[in-house]
Amino acid sequence: MFARITHYKMKSESRDAATDLMNSLRDQIKSMPGVQHFLNVLNADGSGYVVAVVESEAVSQANDKTVTTLWSNFADYLEAPPKPEGYDVKANWSN
Repeated sequence: MFARITHYKMKSESRDAATDLMNSLRDQIKSMPGVQHFLNVLNADGSGYVVAVVESEAVSQANDKTVTTLWSNFADYLEAPPKPEGYDVKANWSN
């Protein structure tokens, strides 16, 4: 498994609109090949992370164009472009 972890910073006045937009894109996000988990966390100051767990690094890279297109929908809400990083998943536990 592989995790793409993306740091982002929303404009303070855009939290609600960006959340609505994210929810409207839910099916597109979930239907990307290899996506196993999607988590989006956001603090009151507008800083947040998206954690997407996928089958492999190769699958994550194959999704790059789609991910970039999805993030482009948020351009008006972001203070700066998002900063993705990738990691091998060593544990993926849940209750």
